[in-house]
Amino acid sequence: MVVENAMVLAAGLGTRMRPITDRMPKPLVPIAGKPLIDYALDHLREVGCRQVAVNVHYFAEQMEAHLSAIDDLDIVISDERSELLNSGGGLVKGLKLLPVGPTFVMNADLFWVGEARGEPSNLARLASFYDPATMDMAMLVVRNEDTTGHNGKIDFSMDVDGRLRRYDGSGEGVIYAGAILLDSGLFADAPEGAFNLNIYFDRAIAAGRLYGLMLEGHWITAGTPDAIGPAENAVRRFGRSG
Repeated sequence: MVVENAMVLAAGLGTRMRPITDRMPKPLVPIAGKPLIDYALDHLREVGCRQVAVNVHYFAEQMEAHLSAIDDLDIVISDERSELLNSGGGLVKGLKLLPVGPTFVMNADLFWVGEARGEPSNLARLASFYDPATMDMAMLVVRNEDTTGHNGKIDFSMDVDGRLRRYDGSGEGVIYAGAILLDSGLFADAPEGAFNLNIYFDRAIAAGRLYGLMLEGHWITAGTPDAIGPAENAVRRFGRSG
């Protein structure tokens, strides 16, 4: 499956990244010389995405200026200056700017390195894995030992077929890696205004239609100024293999 559309969630306040985010939005904080959001855009570009919606709120003008300089992707802005809509509401508003159909959803501040050259990327693997007949959403997940900067919280348990349920403390468990593939028609009945995307995660779990695919490589998050150094070390250490 070729997925040409994507939504990048980038409207958060980045409060834990202060004082750096006193002067810039978190998605523009550089890690190893590259703004965080550019890692997500690189992942999407590599897999063939062409149109990308990005929501903005905090330091929106800086975000728009940065994104307007990108000429090889058709980037549309979902403006949340007047009201933050949380993960679910922000996603639904942004999806209305894109054609209905299969769409990647990515967090602007989470990324991975260390994919093997010559092999399908994680997003390409996710596109091959996704089956809309049996899945509401397919998401990349990662083992805690393959992360840098994560707080250790485990999100889901995954069975041998990839079906996910909320982690109950038993077994190894996996972490949501900030990338989903879904059909945007899933949100036809979405509520108005702000809501958390977890509502749809739990609905999909109840229906047995939330699936995960294990990320290959190393996953990185940088939530605080102190996390930037370890994140940059991980980029240098793992890079892209092969």
